[in-house]
Amino acid sequence: MALKKNLRICQKPLRIDVRNPPMRKGVDIIKINILHFIEGARKARGVAVIIDVFRAFSFECYAIHNNAKRIIPIASKDLAYELKQKTPDYLLAGERKGVMPPGFDYGNSPTQIEHVDLSDKVIVHTTSAGTQGLANARSAHEILTGSLVNAKATAAYIKKRHFGQVSLVCMGNEGVRPAAEDELCAEYMKALLEDRSMDLSEQIENLKTAGGERFFDSLRSDVFPERDFYLCTALNKFDFVLKFDYDTDGLGYITKK
Repeated sequence: MALKKNLRICQKPLRIDVRNPPMRKGVDIIKINILHFIEGARKARGVAVIIDVFRAFSFECYAIHNNAKRIIPIASKDLAYELKQKTPDYLLAGERKGVMPPGFDYGNSPTQIEHVDLSDKVIVHTTSAGTQGLANARSAHEILTGSLVNAKATAAYIKKRHFGQVSLVCMGNEGVRPAAEDELCAEYMKALLEDRSMDLSEQIENLKTAGGERFFDSLRSDVFPERDFYLCTALNKFDFVLKFDYDTDGLGYITKK
């Protein structure tokens, strides 16, 4: 399949929805919705925060922190291979059912890149949930990634921009099943947006046996290292925001804000 043909799946349609104003200067947020899965991403309006704590958008935060030049999150694994073929210097990262696909440089594990200098590297990132949500949130005015490691910075960015509508989308497991960590992140961000305090210490500890069990299974440690759990739940470790946008060719990319 030609690269040009595949790029069409990443293109954002040009539209102006006068019923869905992007932001309202000088007013508080008026509506916060918590949505779920790929279908929720499709319904997202205003500013959409696509949440994937374990592990897609935690991984992207660590990659940007380690000076990655650009991240290109995409839904299609086939497109990832085609982009790599066109530009061999690109690094491929991601998973299907948690497992790194053949020929990829990295999986979806923050542990793999925690101490890797990614300066000047472009990462093509495809996952079962998080990047699928980005590709499907086409009706939102602005799209951000969501994770526990930069939740407070993301909420502060939204409040500063005075959005009239916020969609917090919990991507869950493979974009179709609930994930406790994504629900927790959404509730925490909602509390921050509403200026409510919320102590997550107990809830994060509970994730070890209710959502994060795979990170403590010695038989799966090659795919889900225990270190990933702690990296993904390092609450507010980063003070930056990750925004998803499209270039002139219709290919999505992540920028640091």
